[in-house]
Amino acid sequence: MAAPATDAFQLTAAVSDLTAWLIQQGLEDAPVEEWLEECCERLVAAGIPILRVNVTTRAHHPEIGAVAFRWFRGGESEQFEFQRTGTVGDDYRLSPLYYLLINGKRELRQRLDVPAPEHWFPIFDELVALGATDYLAMKRFFLGTDHDQPVDPSKGAEGMTISIVTDAPGGFSEVALRELRALIAPLSLTLKSAANRRMAEDISAAYLGRDASQRVLSGALRRGSCEAIPAVIWYFDLQGFTALSETLPGPDIIAMLNDYFAEAVDAVQSRGGNVLKFMGDGMLAIFNLDTMPDARAVAIEAAAALRDTVGQMNAARKAEGLPVTGFTLGLHAGDVLYGNIGGRTRLDFTVIGPAVNTTARILGMSGPVGQNIVISSAVAQPLREVRPDLVSLGAYRLRSVTERQELFTLD
Repeated sequence: MAAPATDAFQLTAAVSDLTAWLIQQGLEDAPVEEWLEECCERLVAAGIPILRVNVTTRAHHPEIGAVAFRWFRGGESEQFEFQRTGTVGDDYRLSPLYYLLINGKRELRQRLDVPAPEHWFPIFDELVALGATDYLAMKRFFLGTDHDQPVDPSKGAEGMTISIVTDAPGGFSEVALRELRALIAPLSLTLKSAANRRMAEDISAAYLGRDASQRVLSGALRRGSCEAIPAVIWYFDLQGFTALSETLPGPDIIAMLNDYFAEAVDAVQSRGGNVLKFMGDGMLAIFNLDTMPDARAVAIEAAAALRDTVGQMNAARKAEGLPVTGFTLGLHAGDVLYGNIGGRTRLDFTVIGPAVNTTARILGMSGPVGQNIVISSAVAQPLREVRPDLVSLGAYRLRSVTERQELFTLD
């Protein structure tokens, strides 16, 4: 039955106001979970008794493939992150959203209170148990305009899917459907704004590191713009990698690199350090002494933890018949220049300075002193009373370093 003209006019006016509000949320980069909750509540207040809304969008993250935001009337809003696996799980394969994507449809509507439904998916049983009477799902791409094209769900696409459920007797009215469809474009635009910001944060953090990412996104883009900071420099390198790369197949080399780098990155980032770059089989990281006064102790703790973790990992890899290797690690502390270095259109956010060069020389001493962890006195000396496992290796003249350096290792 058609809605009364007055009610229809009021609903259209409310959705028009909601459209302007959504665009403002996008301009202000409001969190998705906050504006989605208020959007749904406004729709209910306007006369569309929405029971549940689920919005899903693709993520640009090394481990997270998609993010979903879910709202329940009278309940807590939820956020879900789906791991990037390259395969499609059975739950998703049997969902209406999967059907919507692979069949090249921009919309799927199914009344849930009819005796002979055209479509039925396992989730509909759950929704009916909650009192749902109608289900509407739509997809929109952020790039391109052909919303009817099929999509490979394992690869994803720039865009969103949204499902809206009502418990209104008789399902969605034609007026409600018309206004919900009209709302999809501004809702997609607002979500795209948030998704683009998250994409920038995720990609820059993955390739630059968390701290450098925040600095770049905050405007630190000018070539040559650097900040002098005191830091503990952490220079990690795998042992015997060249020989291994000449004997192992390429995929095995990549898998091995990823396994060892995963542990090295976790040792640094889980303790507040920042990984700056990977260089072949090496890794450069820093612990900022300005923001972490105990960075010396934290960096040494990270080194000791990594030594134990790699030992355990090597035992497990040997048991599986996989190749193993060790690592060398140089630690030094000093002032570094932290910022943008590079060409006019291709920059690297990194650290440079004598302290960085000295750390590389200290790393190179691991062979001559017969230790895989070598630590300068600038890091070790202030901690000798609290870390009796710091053992002096003697003083050495390092190439291109003016002063002799007393070196230490962990017993």
